[in-house]
Amino acid sequence: MTEQTERKKFKYRGKDIEELKALDTREVAKYLPSRARRTVLRNFQEVENFVKRCRAKQAKGKKIKTHKRSMVVVPQMVGMNIQVHRGNNFVPVEIVPEMIGHVLGEFAPTRNRVAHTKVGVGATKGSKSKSKK
Repeated sequence: MTEQTERKKFKYRGKDIEELKALDTREVAKYLPSRARRTVLRNFQEVENFVKRCRAKQAKGKKIKTHKRSMVVVPQMVGMNIQVHRGNNFVPVEIVPEMIGHVLGEFAPTRNRVAHTKVGVGATKGSKSKSKK
């Protein structure tokens, strides 16, 4: 196949996703943006334990549920379906390579979009006078 017909492979900072998955968590942190890098380096043990727990649950066929909205997405999580808590329920999030370096909470919004409808009775002074007659 020529390069034009082949689908473009995802690269993160010049590295293939397979290369990044093979690296240690601390090595991966070197390629992340500064905020995510600091978070991963300070809590690398927590990140590794989370990934290990996710792999174990995925192998058993169980759903992965978490309240850790501040967990940074690392390459080892790519391909997993993680349910992130958003206050009242869990939102299913499929981890794709473009999410590397972001936190899980970004993909589970806690506030819904407001959909305004037409004015109801009592919303304006004119509608109050109409309802009294």
